[in-house]
Amino acid sequence: MKVLALESANEQCSVSIVDENQELFFQLDTRAKAQTQTILPMIEQGFLQLDIKTEDLSCIAFSRGPGSFSGVRINAAVTQALAWSNDLPVVPVSTLQALAQAAHRVHGLTTVTAVLDARMSEVYIASFQLDTDGIMQAVDEEQLLSYAAATECTPFTLVGSGATLIDPSQIQYKDLSATAQDIATIARKNAQQQHWVSAELALPVYLRDNAWKKIPEQGKA
Repeated sequence: MKVLALESANEQCSVSIVDENQELFFQLDTRAKAQTQTILPMIEQGFLQLDIKTEDLSCIAFSRGPGSFSGVRINAAVTQALAWSNDLPVVPVSTLQALAQAAHRVHGLTTVTAVLDARMSEVYIASFQLDTDGIMQAVDEEQLLSYAAATECTPFTLVGSGATLIDPSQIQYKDLSATAQDIATIARKNAQQQHWVSAELALPVYLRDNAWKKIPEQGKA
């Protein structure tokens, strides 16, 4: 089994390839908004390094959002193109779940409330708890909330870019970001159980109906 995992739903871009036991390849580009230039070359580098082709994969996993509108769209489009052309199944992974998984990987946390800055004075938020397989599982639904409303939905340690937006004192884990390593960790278990979907269902999740708004309308610089 080989799983290609892609993460471009935040400001960074990363690619991981794993088998059922270990990570085989990982590359991260931390430059902001460079996904369109880097994601395909990074995938190709992984294939070259491992001497494999797309058809050798068992499935493709991707961060399906919520997150950066352009980043989520790029991730879904690349995944769909590769999966469709090679008749591969897809494992969509929540960006918030991946962030929670990163909190466990990096800091050993077992219960977190993952919070991402959604702009427009709102955050994406959901809470997670570690299961017996070492996977952070949701204990509530993903939501798009105002800062004030989000303060009522924070049962655990806050992690992610939105942490200080709803509680200025929560600075310890505000810079934590998920990578393709976290997507791969979550997707590996799904792949082993064949919990996946077809390429046409590799759809982005925005949680915001007006995700198409122009940048000035989203409160961005």
